[in-house]
Amino acid sequence: MPGTYGGHRKTKVYGSMDCPSAIRSINKGGYVTNRVFFVDEQTAIAAGFRPCASCLPEKYAIWKSQLENK
Repeated sequence: MPGTYGGHRKTKVYGSMDCPSAIRSINKGGYVTNRVFFVDEQTAIAAGFRPCASCLPEKYAIWKSQLENK
């Protein structure tokens, strides 16, 4: 496996490898060229990616609340 988390380079979103939203996009064919992989969540965050609202809703809610409090 290329990593624990997958992400999309253009949208700067990362999520689980079995994310339903990512799988739908991959099946449509428009996602694969911008796909990136991360060993862990800290690496994704350090690269400037945010959690996926679909497969990581709790982490997304925390990220969003921190963004709104800035």
